[in-house]
Amino acid sequence: MPKTLRSFRSLPRRGMRRRWWLFRPGDWIARFLPVLKPKRGLMIVRLDGIGDMVLFRPALDSYAEAFGVSRSDITIIGCKSWAGLTDIAFAGYRVIAIDEHAFERRAWYRLRIALLVRWQNPKTTVCDMFFRKAIAADSLVWLSGAAQTIVSKPYVSEATEAEFEYYLARFTRVIDTGAYPVHETIRHFRFISAISGQSITPAPPAIVWRDKAPPAREGRPYVVLNFGSNEYGRRWPFASYLDIAERLLDHGFRVAFVGAAGESDVHAQLRYRLNRPGVIDLVGRTSLPELLDLLCHAAAMISNDTGPAHLGIAVGTPTLIIVGGGHYGSFVPYPESIRPSNARFINYEMDCYHCYWRCHKRATKFDVFPCVANVPTEGVWQEVSDMLDLPAGQAAE
Repeated sequence: MPKTLRSFRSLPRRGMRRRWWLFRPGDWIARFLPVLKPKRGLMIVRLDGIGDMVLFRPALDSYAEAFGVSRSDITIIGCKSWAGLTDIAFAGYRVIAIDEHAFERRAWYRLRIALLVRWQNPKTTVCDMFFRKAIAADSLVWLSGAAQTIVSKPYVSEATEAEFEYYLARFTRVIDTGAYPVHETIRHFRFISAISGQSITPAPPAIVWRDKAPPAREGRPYVVLNFGSNEYGRRWPFASYLDIAERLLDHGFRVAFVGAAGESDVHAQLRYRLNRPGVIDLVGRTSLPELLDLLCHAAAMISNDTGPAHLGIAVGTPTLIIVGGGHYGSFVPYPESIRPSNARFINYEMDCYHCYWRCHKRATKFDVFPCVANVPTEGVWQEVSDMLDLPAGQAAE
């Protein structure tokens, strides 16, 4: 890009949100804070959810060699949502976990984090996220003050074009990892391959976890049912989960219901519909590390398209994910080339796939997306039966 055009595109212009302008004074104070210690090491910005982190994790182990640094010289700016996993899943790396929502909304919190990031004074900062927010991820890359800044080409909408254009013009290198809907794992390996100058074969998600007793009493094998999601639309109907749970109980399995504290309104339904031995109600009652302990000892897991589903696959648990079509293929299902044998996916295809979850076929934001609601219970049960090698039409004594 010609230098004159690059300079022009780096100027703030119409389209910047009011919040972006409100953050400018604090961002400039932090960015141009004199840091007298020498620049050192690599910083990786990963402001994303649990599932995204799981898909990125295999590629991370190629970064040290690609950048010529040790693991201990790599700092990851991550999210507090998965901070509980870092001591084990990111052993050897340094992780700074932040509240990404507060960072993009609260000026004083943002300034504190901006100063912390700037103080690290990395030699190189990178961000390979495709679906990201410029006001969060790209601003952190810029705030780091690194001598070299490398990012992937992001997904840009009309609403975000101005902010992305501002930051991208300031970075050393922008790597194109492919047009939507390339799977995120493939993108991660394309990014690090471009940096290393050699093709690095993508690997399936895998996390080595501790061997600790699960937060469930000893007894018959259990199946984990993860019925929740941050987005109401991705929640396969709870009644369908209860139907599957009853069938599992009839086959001699216990069922462990898990979910966030905000999903604890199901306690009464569980007591009413499944008032029988073998039901383990852990909704809102496990930490993230305890959830992994539970998954590691589970016979199987059934889950909506959400972070714990990817964790289940990564720790080797036979896992079935109920998939919608919002950005089908970007996160789930996994491509055959990186799909481990313990991963299964089921979906109900509609002509409105790839809507980016901007669904026009539901009445309110609390309704389930039709592409999720219409996934048949019998289809889910068939997949579960295959995973558990259940005899057709026969319940346990």
